[in-house]
Amino acid sequence: MLRKVRLLTLWVMIFLMTPAAWSQTTGKLAGRVTDNNGEPLIGANVLLVNTSQGAAADMDGYYVILNVRAGTYTMRFDYIGFQSKVVESVRVQADQTTKIDVMLQPMTIEGEEVVVVAERPIVEFNQTSSISTVDKEEMQQLPVQALNEIVNLQAGVVEGHFRGGRIGEVQFQVDGVTVNNPYDNSSSIQLDRSVLEQVQIISGTFDAKYGQAMSGVVNAVLKSGSDKFEWSGEIYGGDFYTSDELRYPHNQKFNPIGIQNYQMTISGPLPIPKTTFFLSGRRYTNDGYLFGVRRFMPTDSSNLEQKIFYPTGDDEIIPMANREEWSGQFKITNKSLKALQLSYQMTLNDITRKSYNHSFRLNPDGTSTKTTLSLSHGLQMTHTVSDKMFYKVDFRQNYFNYADYYYEDVYDSRYLDAGSPKSDANYEEGAVVQGLELNRFIQKTNSGIAKVDLTWQANRTNLIESGIELNLAEMSFGAPGVLRDINVDGVQKLQPTNDFPGVQFVDTYFPRQAAVYLQDRVEWGDLILRAGLRYEYFDANATVPSDLENPANAIEGAPQSRPVATTIKSALAPRLGFSFPLTNAASIYFSYGHFYQMPGLGLLYDNADYSVLDELQAGGISYGVMGNPDLKPEFTVQYEFGLKQALTSFLGIELTFFHKDIRDLLGVEFISTYAAAEYPRFTNVDFGNVSGFTIALDQRAIGPVSTTLDYTMQFAQGNSSDPRETSTRASSGKDPRPRDIPFNWDQRHTLNATAIVYRPNNYSLSAIMRFGSGQPYTPAIGSGFAADLETNSGRKDDFFLVDLRAEKFFNVGPARMSAFVRLFNLLNTHFANGFVFTTTGSPDYTQFPAANRAALIDPSRFYEPRRIEIGLSFSNR
Repeated sequence: MLRKVRLLTLWVMIFLMTPAAWSQTTGKLAGRVTDNNGEPLIGANVLLVNTSQGAAADMDGYYVILNVRAGTYTMRFDYIGFQSKVVESVRVQADQTTKIDVMLQPMTIEGEEVVVVAERPIVEFNQTSSISTVDKEEMQQLPVQALNEIVNLQAGVVEGHFRGGRIGEVQFQVDGVTVNNPYDNSSSIQLDRSVLEQVQIISGTFDAKYGQAMSGVVNAVLKSGSDKFEWSGEIYGGDFYTSDELRYPHNQKFNPIGIQNYQMTISGPLPIPKTTFFLSGRRYTNDGYLFGVRRFMPTDSSNLEQKIFYPTGDDEIIPMANREEWSGQFKITNKSLKALQLSYQMTLNDITRKSYNHSFRLNPDGTSTKTTLSLSHGLQMTHTVSDKMFYKVDFRQNYFNYADYYYEDVYDSRYLDAGSPKSDANYEEGAVVQGLELNRFIQKTNSGIAKVDLTWQANRTNLIESGIELNLAEMSFGAPGVLRDINVDGVQKLQPTNDFPGVQFVDTYFPRQAAVYLQDRVEWGDLILRAGLRYEYFDANATVPSDLENPANAIEGAPQSRPVATTIKSALAPRLGFSFPLTNAASIYFSYGHFYQMPGLGLLYDNADYSVLDELQAGGISYGVMGNPDLKPEFTVQYEFGLKQALTSFLGIELTFFHKDIRDLLGVEFISTYAAAEYPRFTNVDFGNVSGFTIALDQRAIGPVSTTLDYTMQFAQGNSSDPRETSTRASSGKDPRPRDIPFNWDQRHTLNATAIVYRPNNYSLSAIMRFGSGQPYTPAIGSGFAADLETNSGRKDDFFLVDLRAEKFFNVGPARMSAFVRLFNLLNTHFANGFVFTTTGSPDYTQFPAANRAALIDPSRFYEPRRIEIGLSFSNR
């Protein structure tokens, strides 16, 4: 208790002494107002239309508007005796400065005003690293639906791997606050495009305000209500469809309700003064493309010894990888108090799904159900101290509850009625003919986050930012009881138990994390400098044995071990970036940073009870890799250098070179005991490095047509792709010593292209094309021990994917409507860096078909087939 009081006191002191950080949901507008002779118009009025935000030009004609929420705005410039100017379609990006310089002409007619449309610059001079910003308008036009689909379209991102990093090295934020689940560092919330205002993806180095990430940041800015009442919705249905019955059985008939989506959004003012709301709900179901045939039921009882089978199923086709989801988002904002804004927001996911198990293809009702309930909600207060300073206070709860089991209670008698899975190797290639999947696992995380943000425009060139964040979590995971076949009087019987060697049963942990940072953004015209320092703090709040050579005190005469508290982990992470204009159409930028991140905490605490090693002896029982709550944070040094060039008024190019030096990755060490036995244990021992470059072309609309193209070449390698790989190699009798090999996800060449043809209020056509070279695999010659060659020395085949969207707009009374069709995987590509047989490098055939008969009829080894969706969208005009 005393330790907790001291910790709280420490952070209160830091907060009182330190200004806090700029929230990552708002941007800044800046520029200069002059007359036609270039002279400043002192005191010119600058207003954001339909908001209460604005500014007055200073003695030199410069103005600044802070705390502008990401989105698209209309600006108005007024000065007595001059024409008013209205600038429409001004795009504000989170954490960026948008420059709007305006020249006003003397007024010749009373009330005269000029209306212009702001053009997004081809070259963004104010960025010092690789940042992609996707607005809601772009999301609506492209064939994408979920946040992860938007992220995977960005240069340098390969199925969640940012520039060659491992999965789980990305910080996901919603409105500037983390939604990462510390158990595995994945996002605890899944978002649909219907609630997204803007998505910012940073795939290179990033500012000191971002922490607990080594490879990138995804910041999703959610929509908010306005003073105008609005409603919109979307309904679509669809299915997977292909004529390839050999690879994809049961997908040869199109079922328009195999996929169903119903989404509705309303927003606007409330009767309470200066109060707005936003409410969105979604229902989604998907039968998937993997099916089974209900020939058997879990409670069937066949005579396996006599090979007599008694199926009682109805031979119905049953989805085996289906998904059902309820999701919603709610936000209410009040601005009735002077200079004060209060808001509450909530995002909810409730997902039920099944994972395909090929062994249960004739007993599909026997697979377990996976449920996920995730909730992120909290309060935010924004106080504008002056036109040069504001601060925000966030309190957020992230709740995540995942369960995987057939019945909740391990002692449920229905488990015993069905029994464990049973099969015969000579019947239907070993398909399960009775019994249930006995998976039993739960994972709960309840995180409380407190964050204070302050922005101070110290002068025209310096934006000072600093911040503090505290994250306290209660995390539980493990098996809520297990079921095992136990020999009872010579007969194998399924028995439930809450005590079984080598099984991690449910336990609860209380990790603590915090961070403080200071940063300055210097803007001398188009010369941008960002410099910052971040301090990371982590306390696992657990114990480890004091003597790892006698961890369970089971070695007679050896020094005794005792539980000792894990040490506090801390790190200082400097960040630096600059952007320098070469001409009015070109700039170069460079960025450098140290990035620290704790591994997924599930790996720290999993199997960390060293008392199970009381019977450890040389050549004895294997207890798996032991957890280590005393791990250090993983560490990456990143460098990035880039050139941006506006080739024409509509075509821009960006060339980026990057390098990552990765150290202290999670790996395995082997501990020798006093009794000459060994056991593996997680530690910070793995390493890697990534180098490469990206070239991107952005063609702004010429008439109705706009396109983008990006190509990434990278080399990602290290000593292991998985933390347990060293232990696995050792247990297989292979050399466990470190070596430098390609990572499993080392996709050497990646090409993304988009094309949009858009006629407002008429139609839109869009396409996404993706090419990827083959990722590594470990080839094998023959079968049996030592048949495989050097790890990851082979390469899979390349792949090419095409997605399309077509939409027609029309009006019906007060509603603006559209009909659309989307085709994903138009070419029905069946392979995209998935499973391959090690003897051939192909998913289609193997050197030993007799030994792989079950795998050769498993449809889950292929990439998902063509998906067709047809729907309607609607909104008020």
